[in-house]
Amino acid sequence: MNEKAKVTPKDFFFWAGAMVTLYFSIGSFITLSFEYIDRLVGEGGVVGYDPYSSGIRLAIASLIVLFPVFITLTRLLQKDIRVHPEKSDLWVRRWLIVLTIFGAAVALIVDLIVLLNAFLGGEELTAAFLLKILTVLIVFGGVFYYYVQAIRGVWVEKEKLSKMIGAGVSGLLVIFIILGFFIMGSPAAQREFRNDDQRINDLSSIQSQVTNYYRATERLPDTLEDLKDPLVGGYISSDPQTDEDYEYEKTGALTFELCATFERALPEIDETGGQSNDWRIQDLKRTAEDWAHGEGRTCFERTIDPELIKPYPEQGEILRF
Repeated sequence: MNEKAKVTPKDFFFWAGAMVTLYFSIGSFITLSFEYIDRLVGEGGVVGYDPYSSGIRLAIASLIVLFPVFITLTRLLQKDIRVHPEKSDLWVRRWLIVLTIFGAAVALIVDLIVLLNAFLGGEELTAAFLLKILTVLIVFGGVFYYYVQAIRGVWVEKEKLSKMIGAGVSGLLVIFIILGFFIMGSPAAQREFRNDDQRINDLSSIQSQVTNYYRATERLPDTLEDLKDPLVGGYISSDPQTDEDYEYEKTGALTFELCATFERALPEIDETGGQSNDWRIQDLKRTAEDWAHGEGRTCFERTIDPELIKPYPEQGEILRF
């Protein structure tokens, strides 16, 4: 009678590692898919511009690191079972596979409930919504099928087919990762967008300092040097990337102009398909209202409205009740 195989620390951590990397890979892939759907057929992210694309970046980084680890661990575990068939009955393997099958089944059921609930409630079944439902259905349906077959030992017996499936999924992920750079822009493009965001923040800070200077003195500063105050701080004079001075010009008693050189044009938002509720698009719209700019040197004209921006009250007026 064959002795039942015991779980070694190596077995436990290999199986735990394989499943943890699988779960995180699934989450990253679905996150990435949903982002792509929203950008391409949803309410309308701006393709090629997303200084807030931390979700996409994290998902791509996770897939690049974790999925190869999952593939490697799975191959090693299957190879080990081919050499030691008794290891197919390890409790850690059976429990983790059954848990994965159960989780995939729950996800499929919830996915169908969400679809039917939206349909029965008379909600609009948009293309983006249906594609997200389909994505979840395909991903967890594939996971369910793969591990039902795995617990039956199919992939151990059919090594070639197992490798083909792994290669096919890996190829799909490579395509998705490459697509991500078209949607969020290359790392170099993201760096340039962030540099431009910093310039807008700097100009906004200078604008506030000019406004405060007017409220304190009832006149505009002649140059940015007038804003220097070691007790107050906050003075910004130059672009942090190029060290070129920001341009300020007093053009009238109540008007002034701020200029900076930008690396990329701020994208225009196409709302022909309706107004988007995406917070990133709303943030971009607010930026475009005050700081719309093209590539290269751009100037912004500002006017002080004395009715809105009133001088600071005198000290005696503050103490007066």
